[in-house]
Formats: sequence, structure tokens, C-alpha cells
Amino acid sequence: MRLLAFVFCGVLIVGCASTVPASSPSSYTPNGASVGPLGSSGYAVVHRFAGYPSDGTGPFSGVTVVNGTLYVATYFGGDACNASFQCGAVVSLKTSGSEGLIYSFKGTPDGERPFGGLTLVGSTLYGTTQIGGKYGQGTVFEITSGKETVIHDFGGGSSDGAYPRATLLDVNGTLYGTTFSGGVDGLGTVYSVTTSGTEAVLHSFAGGKDGARPFAPLIEVNSEFYGTTYDGGKDNKGTVFEVSTAGKEKVLHDFKGLPDGSEPLAGLTNVNGTLWGDTGLGGAHDNGSVYTITLSGKEKVKFSFEGGTDAAKPDDALTLVGSTLYGTSTAGGASNDGTVFSITTSGKESVLYSFKGGTDGSTPDASLTYLGSTLYGTTRLGGTPGNFGTVFSISP
Repeated sequence: MRLLAFVFCGVLIVGCASTVPASSPSSYTPNGASVGPLGSSGYAVVHRFAGYPSDGTGPFSGVTVVNGTLYVATYFGGDACNASFQCGAVVSLKTSGSEGLIYSFKGTPDGERPFGGLTLVGSTLYGTTQIGGKYGQGTVFEITSGKETVIHDFGGGSSDGAYPRATLLDVNGTLYGTTFSGGVDGLGTVYSVTTSGTEAVLHSFAGGKDGARPFAPLIEVNSEFYGTTYDGGKDNKGTVFEVSTAGKEKVLHDFKGLPDGSEPLAGLTNVNGTLWGDTGLGGAHDNGSVYTITLSGKEKVKFSFEGGTDAAKPDDALTLVGSTLYGTSTAGGASNDGTVFSITTSGKESVLYSFKGGTDGSTPDASLTYLGSTLYGTTRLGGTPGNFGTVFSISP
């Protein structure tokens, strides 16, 4: 499973750090907003991460935009641990590329290794760490003006989730998310948490005909939550599921593998009441697919990635701009370092940019964020000399 190459690489380290104060954010440009056509062509590396101790390293998450400033949580880096065992960081960037280290995670009992992105509620950013916390199984944290507070420590076992990897969803001031593990059967959960830290498990995945191991964030449509699981379902190729705020869950689709999709890591995007998603495997060529699914569960593969110079193995949700969806793939493209691609609602796909590695980025794992006439994203690798990843912009 391609997932295992990076999911279980966390190491618990306790350290100490100072923080760099930052101004509190006060407004938010949502990811994937449908705001009209993109502007003129152009790709640029906005920032090359420098790593420990002055910068973040290796972002799996995308960009959150607050008042024109880009915020990124990085899986490694920061100044709180050491060069061998880095606990992760939150950094801010201007679109011109100037960067500031906002917070460095310290490891247990603080959070460690943020995997998902950041979510703004009021003037405070919220996120999750994959590990760390009181029990070493991850946290929900808040950060404002450079001050970080853990508001929930995941405990795992039958009563709580463990090892969250998904960005949080804000619904009227309550946050909703998924955990990859924990719950009654140890196969992951859907949970809610208030901004004051009161957490509740809404659903524990059971595997088998139910889903298992949700990796992606949730979306809300008509007061119901929708998401994907990486495992589980009738063919153990993953599922699309629906869950109510009361915790009633049902599987809408069981992925079957070739020529259907398989093992989705990505979440869903709502396009006029139809959900769009992508899978990292499956499709006609086993390089992943783009699919649609109705709220009643009717699924259709819209495009199968070919690999080679085409995109391959997309791992995160599509971003809607106007009537076109944009995404990233972790592989494929001219150098097999990943791509930025577009796909129309009729299923026509185009590779907009092939990453080159080296001083360019490589292996984008996150969704794109729209600001002005430009899409912003991150790559987990590339950006030499450290190969610590990048923030990039593209305006096709």
C-alpha cells in the first residue's frame, strides 16, 4: 500500500522551543471557492523550505489564506526538537515569498507532526497533529498570535480516535474531522470537537462492509457529512460514506479496483450537488481516477490517469474554480515528480505543469488554494539544496 511509505513515520520526541509572534488572522479566503476564471499563464516557486532550525520541512498540507497571507503546517522542521527528530511547524508566507516561523511543535505532551491543513474559526487557526499529545496519539490544537494550545488529546482505544491526518471542517463554530485509527474496532472515527475542546466520537468504522481508515477531511452538503475511507467496503478498496451529525452512517459506494477507483486518500468536492473525488489507484491503468458520485450513491469514473507524461496517483481533493476542477498528482508528468492538472465537468483532463524536482518542487500531496487569479499549493519534496519541499503558484 502506497500509504504506508509515509503514514507511520512519526517518532515521539520531547523538546523545547520559542515562538515567533504573528498577527492574529481576521478573515479567510476558502479553499476551492468558485470565484470565476483563472488569469494569465505562469508557474513559480514562491518559497523553498529551509528546514531545521529556521523553517518548516516537508508539508503534506496545503495553503490556508488569511488576509492575503499564506499559512502552512509542515510535517517536519521547526526549532523545537533537533535536526534528526523534527516535530513540525506552522509558517506564514507573503505571496512574494518572505516567510516567518510562527510556531514550532515540541512533541509530547505538545502535538507533533501536523499532517492536515489549518482551519480558521473567528481569529484563531485550528489544526491536528498526527502524533504527540498527552497519550502520544495526536491532538487538536489552536494557534493565535504565535501562541499554541492543545484543546484535545486523542486517547485511542474503543472510546476515542487516534492519529488524525485530516484537515478540520468548521460548521457554525464546531469542528468535524476523521481519525485514521482508534474507535471501537481500531479502524478510525468521525468526531466533533468544540473550540473549547469538548470532543465526541460520532462514528467508529468497523471494516468489512463498512469503511475503514479514513484519511481525508469531511465536507458538508445539506447538513450531512460526506467523506472517503482508504480501506474497507465489500472489496476492501475503500468507500464513500455519509454520516449525520447524530452519527448515523451509511456507505454510498464501495470501490472495486480496476477499472473503478481504489484506495482513495482524497476528500470530496461539491459541484452543484454532485460530489467529485479522485483515487490514487484504480481506474483503467491503475494510476488513479477522477470520479463523480451522487448523494444517492450512483458513482461514475470520469477519467483514468495514464501515468507517463500524464498525471498519476492523485492524493488530495479537487479545487473548483468556475466550471473547472484543479488538482495535483504525486507522480506522473515529464519527470515523474508529479503534476498540476485540470479537468472539466465533461471529463476532459489536461496537465498544466510537470514538476521537475531539484530546485523545482516534487511530489505534491495537497489540494490547491485559490487567491486572486492564482492557485497556490505545496510540494512535499524538491526545492534543493535540502529537498525540503516548496510553496508554488500557478495561474494557467
